[in-house]
Amino acid sequence: MSGGSVLYDAPGARAKRRNLLYTALFVVVLALAAWWVLAAMADKQQLTAAKWSPFVTDPAVWSTYLLPGLGETLLAAGLSIVVALPVGMLLGLGRLSDHAWVRVPVGTVVELFRAIPVLLMMVFAAQLYAEFSSLSSDIRPLYAVVTGLVLYNASVMAEIVRAGVLSLPRGQTDAAKAIGMRKGQTTLSVLLPQAVTAMLPVLVSQLVVIVKDTALGGAILGLPELLAQNRTITANYGANTIAAFTVIAVLYILVNFSLTSFAGWLERRLRRARRSAGVVLGTEQGEDIGVANPPGAPTDELRDA
Repeated sequence: MSGGSVLYDAPGARAKRRNLLYTALFVVVLALAAWWVLAAMADKQQLTAAKWSPFVTDPAVWSTYLLPGLGETLLAAGLSIVVALPVGMLLGLGRLSDHAWVRVPVGTVVELFRAIPVLLMMVFAAQLYAEFSSLSSDIRPLYAVVTGLVLYNASVMAEIVRAGVLSLPRGQTDAAKAIGMRKGQTTLSVLLPQAVTAMLPVLVSQLVVIVKDTALGGAILGLPELLAQNRTITANYGANTIAAFTVIAVLYILVNFSLTSFAGWLERRLRRARRSAGVVLGTEQGEDIGVANPPGAPTDELRDA
């Protein structure tokens, strides 16, 4: 092996030249694709200043459309996350139960709502609220969107929790049983805290999905969320569809990037906390808490002698 890595051989001079050639070709193809897109947009008058300037010079675009739409998106996503996380946790623990009368119904619920498209659940919830509740038409889309997102994402999170717990080494459970812990104590005090760190990246990915799926409510149910503001902006500012979509996409990227960055910080913090908690007892500490001498070891008197 010719490099410092044990996973692959370091490329030689010929491979380096080939990789450099591939990189150059990719950059050229990417530049040509970008040029073609920009040329097509210019032919359709989508790059004119009149279509982009409202987002810079007119504060009403932000105060009337974009920021209220972003607030509605964050409200729907936040409510869905707050409800779906604990519900998904409980469903995941229910699927791990030793009792069939708990495990089977919970598994049926999880598989049912995972199999139904989230948009269909939103539409179904909206119809139920319209028929059997006194909610006003203004607030009904928000309830329907949150209901659909909670049902679907809680079921997905239940599988994430179940897989995270089952991925832990068997020795964790055996050690907890050896000190007399019951199944519930083992799951809540030993397995679940360790599984949270392992499944945090997947959970964050699902939270990002929740944020993006709020757009379904705007497209179908009339929820005035961020993406739905595109129609109003386009109607009032001269058919600047590309510009509006671009600004809205940037806002989605910022929100989701902030969410993933916070999750990465939290994961690093949890890992540091786990490492710092794993303190190895020294000799003096072991004697202070009454650690007995192993069988056959010399007593203090013999050692002193």
